[in-house]
Amino acid sequence: MPSGDLASKSCVPCRGGVPPLAGAELERLLVELGPNGWRAVDGHHLEKEYPFKDFVSALAFVNKVGAEAEAQGHHPDVYLAWGKVRITIWTHKIDGLTESDFVLAARIDRLPGAA
Repeated sequence: MPSGDLASKSCVPCRGGVPPLAGAELERLLVELGPNGWRAVDGHHLEKEYPFKDFVSALAFVNKVGAEAEAQGHHPDVYLAWGKVRITIWTHKIDGLTESDFVLAARIDRLPGAA
């Protein structure tokens, strides 16, 4: 099941000093995340846009994302507009992707309201 294993994990704080994911490992995690709209942009960050019927629904989802991010100690960039939310995730400490970025993406996809 795509993202099932990833969503059951927790984010692990990055202490730096490790290389960002690249190549086959990055592609493997992207496949594990599933064909649900997440993109690895330039191998640097994950990005997905969620559509909503109105601003209130989008805002409610942002609040759920915020609570999940705080619980995981891993904080994405969040863009809120009428009818959409865009999430951008990467590990700032290494300026690239780690497994925890994929874990957070999978956990966000499991939140109520994620479509």
